[in-house]
Amino acid sequence: MAFYNILQIIVVLLTGLAAGLFYSYACSVTGGLGKLSDREYLMAFQSINNVILNAWFFTSFMGSLVVLPAVTWFSYNADINFSFWLFLLATVIYVVGVFGVTIFGNVPLNNMLESTDLNTASLQELFSLRERFEASWNKLNLIRTIAAVVSFIMAVIASILK
Repeated sequence: MAFYNILQIIVVLLTGLAAGLFYSYACSVTGGLGKLSDREYLMAFQSINNVILNAWFFTSFMGSLVVLPAVTWFSYNADINFSFWLFLLATVIYVVGVFGVTIFGNVPLNNMLESTDLNTASLQELFSLRERFEASWNKLNLIRTIAAVVSFIMAVIASILK
């Protein structure tokens, strides 16, 4: 049972880190970037998108995707029914609301931004790109922020209540 307890600690940490990352984007990063000119905004976002793809990000983002189902399975096998259902719900919310939204929503927008040479784009092209990118990306980030926070809260409750 010690392994299960360690998994619970890890899943709470990982989901908390993911929730905190998306929350920080929602309440500060996107707002700050939003005050920039079109070219500055798009260049800054391109830079952030390149930098965020690192081991620290992938540890929390993908780690939650791996550890949540594992801790769910262990709680089921340990016959801890309430924790099982909370972990299962946390897993589904994370897989759909965080991972799914990121892969099928934010990443395609990031790829669209990355494929544009901002140094040669006209002011109208920059304006048009920002119009297609910013509001959609922020809306998707809000969805995954809420999903990540809910998943984190459920993991905390499931870990406390047995």
